[in-house]
Amino acid sequence: MILLDAYALIAFLVGGPAAPHVRALLREGDAAVATANLAEALDVSQRVFGVPISRAMEILEPLFEASLDPLPLDLTVARRAAEIRADHYHRSSRPISLADAVLIASARQGDRIATADPHVLAVAQAEDLESVVLPAQS
Repeated sequence: MILLDAYALIAFLVGGPAAPHVRALLREGDAAVATANLAEALDVSQRVFGVPISRAMEILEPLFEASLDPLPLDLTVARRAAEIRADHYHRSSRPISLADAVLIASARQGDRIATADPHVLAVAQAEDLESVVLPAQS
C-alpha cells in the first residue's frame, strides 16, 4: 500500500506539481491516507488555496469508495506516532509535524510513503520504510 501525505492530497486537489504522480498512484488502486493527513489536506486546501472543505470532500469521497483507503488514528498508531516524533523531531534539522509522524506510524511492513518532504523521507528511511518521492512545490 502507498500512504499519501497531506502534500500529495493537496496537490491532487489543487493541481500542484505532484498531481499527475498522485493520480497515477490512485489509479494503481492501492493507496491510503491517514485521517490526520486528510484533516491537514482539507485545512490547507481551504485556508491556503481557497478550495472549500465541502468541495474537496466531493472530489475525494468517490476515491474513498474505489481507490483510497482512509486509515483511522487508533491508540496503537497514536502511541507509535508519538514515539516516532519524540525519536526523530528536531526543530531546525528535522521539523516533522505530528501528522507526518502519524503518516509514518500508519505504515505497515511493505507499505510505501508518498511525499516530497525531505524530512519525512529521512524519517521513513530511518524507520525502514520505502518511499515514493513526489515533485516538490516550486
